Order: sequence, then C-alpha cells, then structure tokens
Amino acid sequence: MLIATSESYRAKVTGLGLAFAAVGPEPPSLARDPAQFARFMAPKDGTESVLREAIFPHLRASYDALLAAVRPGDMLLSHPVTYATPMVAAKRGLPWAAAVLAPAGFLSRFDPPVHAAAPGLARLRPLGAAFHGALHGLLKGVARPWAAAAHALRAAEGLPARKDPLFADQFSPGLNLALFAPALGAPQRDWPRHTVQTGFPRFARDQALPPALAAFLAAGPPPVVFTLGSAAVNAAGGFYEESLAAALAAGQRAVLLVGDDGRNAFASLPPTALAAAYAPFSALFPRAAAIVHQGGVGTTAEALAAGRPQLIVPFAHDQPDNAARVVRLGA
Repeated sequence: MLIATSESYRAKVTGLGLAFAAVGPEPPSLARDPAQFARFMAPKDGTESVLREAIFPHLRASYDALLAAVRPGDMLLSHPVTYATPMVAAKRGLPWAAAVLAPAGFLSRFDPPVHAAAPGLARLRPLGAAFHGALHGLLKGVARPWAAAAHALRAAEGLPARKDPLFADQFSPGLNLALFAPALGAPQRDWPRHTVQTGFPRFARDQALPPALAAFLAAGPPPVVFTLGSAAVNAAGGFYEESLAAALAAGQRAVLLVGDDGRNAFASLPPTALAAAYAPFSALFPRAAAIVHQGGVGTTAEALAAGRPQLIVPFAHDQPDNAARVVRLGA
C-alpha cells in the first residue's frame, strides 16, 4: 500500500510502516496566510474558497505527481477533493474507488443535506425528493464554473470530457465507499451504483494521552472537552475564551484542545481547566462529561463512539449537516 498525499503527512505515514509519495497540494500555511483559514471555514462560501484557492490551482501539479507515483497493476482510492485521481486512472487504464467521507457528499434528494451556505433550507426537507432534486440541480449549476481547471486538464491530456467533475464524476463506476455509519446516513436510492457502506474508518491503534492531560483527568470529575478538530481550530475566533467562560459559569472542569495556532493560547488558566495542542480523541472522549465540537465527520465519529453527549457548533462544509444528523439521532 502506498499513501500519496501532501508532504506534511510523510512522517505520520512512514511512522506507521506505510510507503509514501508526495502529491500536492500542501495544506495552507497558517503563518503565511492566517486569513485564508477564515475564508476556508466561512459558512457561505468556504467550500468555494477551498476549491478555488487550495485545490484547482494545483491540479496539474497533483496530476503529474500522482501519475509518476502509480505503477501498472495499481488500484487507486480517491479522496473527495483529489480530482486528479479519476484522470490518472483513465490515463493509465487503472481501476479506482472513490471514498465518500460524510452523507452530504452524496447530495441525495431522498436524504437532503443541510447546506452550509443556506442552513435555513433544512426547513424545506419535508417537501420531498422532487423539490430537492431541482434544488441540487441549481446548486450544481452555480458550482460548475469552479471546476474549469479540471475540464482544461482533461482536454490537455486527451482524456474524454466530463460534465460534472465536482459531483457525479467524482464517483467511480466500479466501487464507492461510504465511510460513515448507517446511523449517520442510511443508504439511499440515488446513491451511485456499486456503493458499499463501511462504517467509520476509526484509527485502530491505542494512543496514549499526554502526561499532563492524563494527570488532569485523574485529579477530578470528567471535564467538558472543547475542540475544533484539525481545520476550524485555525479559525477559532473567540470560541475558546467563550468555552472557558461557559465551563466556569456551569461549574464544570474543561479541557480545551487549542491546536498549534498561537492565537488560541491562554496566558493563564484556572486549576479547573487545561489547554493542550492535541490529544487522541479515542482516548480522551470516553472520559469526558460532554464534548463540544465543530461537527467534522471524524470528530463526530469519535464522539458517537464514546457515547458522550455532544454540543455541535458547525462552521462550514459538511459540518452543519453532520450536526443536524446527530440531533436527529438524539445524541
């Protein structure tokens, strides 16, 4: 197995004994452009910003790097925004499978997602499949210009033209993996053919808590854990200050997972709170009184697995839909 992704993941991948190939683009640098993270996590146009600024400008480089990494006989597995993968598979005549990380990725008219740009449309869910199919057609039309680079690259490489790189064409004709539990999103009639629902792909190895965090947990009752995952944490605004104030007002102990963004740092904390850059959710969440998080699908999976109460404060992308689904579960 070979993991082909951004260079910044090399140490983590090779540390697990897996082969690695660098395929861009690199995640944006917080030090270079902190405002970019805010654009990427904006509810109205965060997804458009990610695609226009971070994905499609680097599509040719990603295609070339992946083309160099594959070998005859390989099978490729794509991430939802690795738009070069179907092109490389076509160029090399290789089979490929598509990974769908969250229910919103299928854009089902029978199970319509909450759209981050217009969450109020969720009130129209009872209007049925015909209405939501028409609405999704409108949304696809709005987004179609974002994928101009994909059309241009296909033409330059002599590959057959595709109408819809962002939506239908991201699914494989051979195998699509729904990487989430049926409780979060059950199979629908309009999912692509050859879709297999696997459940959440949780990391199987035990991970130790940082010593300071382990000592804090042992010293008192379960805390409320506040986290913004791996992306929203870089556009936190006042989330952590407000979270600490809420925990103090409620008389709760608090663990604040603040990431590496210096803007989230605290000069001092009361003895009932602890801030850490990172902790493995699988080890921490089961020991929480409750979990306050951004609704990313990986964080949501770990919170559901821990069986703890959740309060979700979604930012953008699939997060409002994941949040609505957890509410409907009663979790």
